Amino acid sequence: MTTQTTTQPPKFYLTKEGLKKVQKEYDKLLEFRSLKMKGEVPSILHSEDVNPDYLTFQEDMNLLESRIAECENILKNVELIQTPKEEKNMVWLGATVTLEEVPDGTINEYTLLGTLEANPAEGKISSESPVGRSLLGKRIGEEVVISSPIRVVYKVKKIIY
Repeated sequence: MTTQTTTQPPKFYLTKEGLKKVQKEYDKLLEFRSLKMKGEVPSILHSEDVNPDYLTFQEDMNLLESRIAECENILKNVELIQTPKEEKNMVWLGATVTLEEVPDGTINEYTLLGTLEANPAEGKISSESPVGRSLLGKRIGEEVVISSPIRVVYKVKKIIY
């Protein structure tokens, strides 16, 4: 007897602002594709050789179609990051967490988001990063140990949604 497994498409966790950005990009790409198709398409042949302008056009269109498909996939499989109704004293997606490094007392603040909105330079970390994974489900006062590539211990000081 064989068992059939159905794989769920991956979820893309986004804030409302992140969803608006993806939707805006998608709309612009569709508009650009429409304009590109209305324009003059180079002929495939240039004398007896393949026209380099045609090859460039095809490459551009392939990249455009690829990004449109990516945006469609994101929009079909998006899950908005919501403020939790309960357990607001626990770290979940969307939380801004203040951490104190143990023992030196250095303070760090991170906002935990999905991979598409992560930007470590802005303090926005992915829930799939080593720090993000370690923070999920933690409460104020709990310690978090991260070992990649060095071992760092943080104490959760504050959680804001």
